[in-house]
Amino acid sequence: MSSTSIDDLLRFEEDRPVQPEQRPAGRVRSVATFLGVAAASTVVLVAGLRAVGLRVSLLVLVAAVVTLLLVRRIVVLLAPPSRPARSTSGTGGEEDGMYNWDARDALRTAVNRWEVPLEWSKSRPERFGGVVLPRLAELADERLRLKHGVTRESDPTRARALLGDRLWMFLENPPRRTPSPRDLAVIVAELEKI
Repeated sequence: MSSTSIDDLLRFEEDRPVQPEQRPAGRVRSVATFLGVAAASTVVLVAGLRAVGLRVSLLVLVAAVVTLLLVRRIVVLLAPPSRPARSTSGTGGEEDGMYNWDARDALRTAVNRWEVPLEWSKSRPERFGGVVLPRLAELADERLRLKHGVTRESDPTRARALLGDRLWMFLENPPRRTPSPRDLAVIVAELEKI
């Protein structure tokens, strides 16, 4: 069995990307580029429409081109960051060490199964006793069954000795309020020792 604790699995620290500062000259250049592209697009659009015999107000065409360019710029700014290209030479198949939180996998599903009820139990303590505590009891029974061949129901005396008094009392007589994160960490550590 691995020595990785639940805290290690649930810890997430994300490095925030450093946003480069735009210099005023960069902003002037981007505005000039934007206006140049808008003017060139409008000229091409007017020429194309006149070539087929259509006449549209210049103000409407300019507004349409500027709107389309602004929408395009907003979409580019809101797009998710592109993933770096994976090089096939010299990496030996190693990953970069960052977890892809957008992927749909079993680890994220397992984390969500704990994260959501724990978050709910902060504002509604009865949710802890009804949702989280039964899951912790299932974990305790499963670990007892796998490592020692007993459950709390099949051999309560031996299960109590294996669990310890604190964990046994926590599972048998649930607290009336949601335990603090520190208390919950102690309980989880005791579960991991089984």
